[in-house]
Amino acid sequence: MILILSALLFSLSSNLDNVVVGIAYGIKKIRIGIIPNLAIAIITCTGTFLSMSLGVYISKFLPHSIANALGSIAIAILGVYFITQSIIKLINNKKSNGLALKDITDMIEYAEKSDLDNSGDINIKEALLVAFGLTFNNLGTGIAASITGVNIQFTVIFTFILSILTIITGEAVGNHILGKLFGKYAPLISGILLIALGIIEFFN
Repeated sequence: MILILSALLFSLSSNLDNVVVGIAYGIKKIRIGIIPNLAIAIITCTGTFLSMSLGVYISKFLPHSIANALGSIAIAILGVYFITQSIIKLINNKKSNGLALKDITDMIEYAEKSDLDNSGDINIKEALLVAFGLTFNNLGTGIAASITGVNIQFTVIFTFILSILTIITGEAVGNHILGKLFGKYAPLISGILLIALGIIEFFN
């Protein structure tokens, strides 16, 4: 049960960015089709698999207790960082350089720029740019999570499914007030989920 919960928490945290992406595209009436959405999911879960595999390799050189403690603390620190940066941004209304810390305001601008041909649809090429941006930001947490023993198979499966569902959900609620509100606080929620994951893995 803990294996599933940990994998789900990590996948949820990683894919909250996808919700913000979907909301931003929904607001701008830019459509992400089934194929581009699948491409984003495949790249995201592949990046998750590779980063977690690297974490497993690193953990082989450390005693289990030390690897678990280091990985858990690293996850919690990343969570604190996300929360801190999110709060600073909310207070000062600063733009985020990283895709993982973008809120809905930043993402609307990003959505417009990523529709390179101004077609109103995201094609495969444009989807790849979005996918690699999302994946790059999750590499560090993927390594730390697998060092603590978060299950790779469950995480990859959850990441694939949630990547697709979160973008669809984000697009659907894009023009609703709750969607915009969630988009604003998604980085903060992501940080809280990471801290929760770090605590669970530390005592597991």
